[in-house]
Amino acid sequence: MKRRVWQRLLLGFGALLALAGLLDRWFPLPPTPLYSPIVLAADGSILHAYLNPTQKWRMKTELAEVTPALRAAIIAKEDRYFEYHFGVNPLAIVQAAGRNLFGRGGRTTGASTITMQVARLLQPKERTLGNKCKEMLRAVQLEAHLSKAEILQLYLNLVPYGGNVEGVKSAALLYFQQPPDYLSLAQTVTLAVIPNRPRTLVLGRNNAEILAERNRWLRYFQQQKLFPNQVIEDALNEPLDAARHAAPALAPHLARRLVSQFPGQAIIHSTLLKNQQAKAESLTWNYVRRLHELGITQAAVLVLNNRTRAVEAYVGSADFADAASLGQVDGVRAVRSPGSTLKPLLYGLAFDRGLVTPKLKIPDVPSNFQGFRPENFDRHYSGEVTLERALTYSLNIPAVRVLAEVGVPAFTAKLRATGFRSVARSGPRLGLSTVLGGCGATLEELTGLYAALADGGRWRNLRFLNEELGMKTEKSAVKNRGALAAPVENSSFFIPNSSLISPAAAFLLTDILAQPQRPDLPAAYQGSRHLPKIAWKTGTSYGRRDAWSLGYNRDYTIGVWVGNFSGQGSPALTGADVASPLLFELFNSLAYNSPNNWFAPPATLDFRLVCAETGLVPGEFCPNQLLDYYLPGVSSAAHCQHQRPVLVSADGLMSYCRACVPAAGFRQELFANFRPEVLAFREAEGRPARRLPPHNPDCRLVRADAENGAAAPLSITSPQAGTEYVLTRGEKQQLLLSCATDNSVRQVYWYVNDRFLRAAAATERVFFRPPAGQLKISCADDHGRNVDVRVLVQQL
Repeated sequence: MKRRVWQRLLLGFGALLALAGLLDRWFPLPPTPLYSPIVLAADGSILHAYLNPTQKWRMKTELAEVTPALRAAIIAKEDRYFEYHFGVNPLAIVQAAGRNLFGRGGRTTGASTITMQVARLLQPKERTLGNKCKEMLRAVQLEAHLSKAEILQLYLNLVPYGGNVEGVKSAALLYFQQPPDYLSLAQTVTLAVIPNRPRTLVLGRNNAEILAERNRWLRYFQQQKLFPNQVIEDALNEPLDAARHAAPALAPHLARRLVSQFPGQAIIHSTLLKNQQAKAESLTWNYVRRLHELGITQAAVLVLNNRTRAVEAYVGSADFADAASLGQVDGVRAVRSPGSTLKPLLYGLAFDRGLVTPKLKIPDVPSNFQGFRPENFDRHYSGEVTLERALTYSLNIPAVRVLAEVGVPAFTAKLRATGFRSVARSGPRLGLSTVLGGCGATLEELTGLYAALADGGRWRNLRFLNEELGMKTEKSAVKNRGALAAPVENSSFFIPNSSLISPAAAFLLTDILAQPQRPDLPAAYQGSRHLPKIAWKTGTSYGRRDAWSLGYNRDYTIGVWVGNFSGQGSPALTGADVASPLLFELFNSLAYNSPNNWFAPPATLDFRLVCAETGLVPGEFCPNQLLDYYLPGVSSAAHCQHQRPVLVSADGLMSYCRACVPAAGFRQELFANFRPEVLAFREAEGRPARRLPPHNPDCRLVRADAENGAAAPLSITSPQAGTEYVLTRGEKQQLLLSCATDNSVRQVYWYVNDRFLRAAAATERVFFRPPAGQLKISCADDHGRNVDVRVLVQQL
């Protein structure tokens, strides 16, 4: 007997499988419902929601959001045998047929299960007997493919709530501003009763009628002992004050970016923190509003978690809805001139190559680098400055000099490796101006670069997606087989670590950039206790079109761009005055509770004494010394020679080399040993150094100064070799001749096309009217050295 029962059960199960197979062939599953894309914060709350392609609010309800109360209320109201039937309830069909046949008029009643309602909602049709049969077949098919929980989930995602609102999640958010799993029992039952009459029971319009219907069902549930009595009584006493609200609209730029990147994905889990995002948007909007009178209309902000590289706040513009100021442009990804913001990376590379240390003196004088003549922002020059001062004061001349030593290819290769797309595209066309903003960069790229400085020089790609939650969504989608299971793209952007600069170089940069006494500190923050403990760098692009400020502590890196998306400049637009105040506000607000344990020097760094005049290892004549960081085995060990011992006659009017020094009547004196370009600058500024007396005329050595330790050869500073000069015919235009020498040279001799022009003092500026054509300009000094340059002169 038992054997026959099992045989019949197996035959029945086989028949169902065969029927399901035939249904799949003749009656394919409908496509996946078109959901409203929603972007979630890291805690799962909704940041931004969009209408679906059919202009409906249909936000996908996840299984975890279907609470026991919601499940119980829907099943008790719509289909109490839902857990037991195979999509069709035969008993309910018989009862409904009886009521419709023997009833006394009125509208007919149906016997639709939840599964049958899902079939109808997936493919709405006119209510006829034939279509009802199709619904039954579809319901059986759905039961064969999906679990009861997934069928109930589909039902809750498709039920109508009037107008263009569909699904429990959409209704909960638009009317109660809560996700389904945060609703009270009264709110849950409210959403359960509306789908039967979505056109007449409209929340916010028919609240009194909805309240009566809600309470009627609550009393029914009380009779059925579906919920505890006290819970029911509390729900009955809860008022209904629902009204239509706008959909969540935080982080519009990132939301649009992610939805475009993952088309068709209903739920995207971002790394943003909702409170951080809301605060950053509010601070940015209020700050830019105060700048409008200065002709500044936009700003962008990016906040990173240094440990995870997760983006915690993303503000693409001050106001997404401000069409007049191009608010829909994403300022985080817009390519702009980075100004001076790339200088820290350059100096970090120079640290690692042993070219510089923080106290090393670098020339800061007007210079010409093969036709490129950079200027400092304030057009003032110091002669020589330490590297740390050059960085904190963002001086351009020292930066270009260091880049010339590091090499443009090496510098741009690092930028390409860290994802600077514009630099990668520009490639060989980039030159020394790159470090001054002569390339393109985005706020996203720059903030990632500074996050690497905060992480000991380790660069990692930024994370916009929450990988753990994203993987859960992906697995859940894959589980739903067939046409109803939409594929989900891999949600991870993460790539392995890469070393940008050494931890030692990163610490040296942080130590310099954290100094509070600096010119780019806004006036309002001078001596302010509200100044956060951060390392930061400002930047201003050419024409004052872009103002940057990027800062970091151990926990966060924040990047700020301020300007106009139209590219229009403003006299007030500088990184220090316009971008840094917003950076400080953001740090004081978003990272206020950060433990902020400051950076410690790595073991690969050490201290050494250096000459205060040059920053080099002290030589024999370096009485003033100070401590400086250096990288043992890496940093240059060159000794200082800022003073030269010279043998002079007793009256100081003649100098001697070792070969011609007399037996008596001489003494040794120290002379300043400046670089030729620094010496020329000092003399032009009215600060001449004492030059060496003429060499002994009786000395027979042609290059006596070679043994005497001459500092540098003669060089022509004007005109520049290979330069083309265009002069206007008929005008008395002249060409400037100047040279740079060491302080032993007193007189030079100028030649044009090998014809003597005139003699001049070493520091004298000589002018002459050049002939048209190719010119050979020569200069010889009183030590017998000679140098030539060739230029082209045209007359128009």
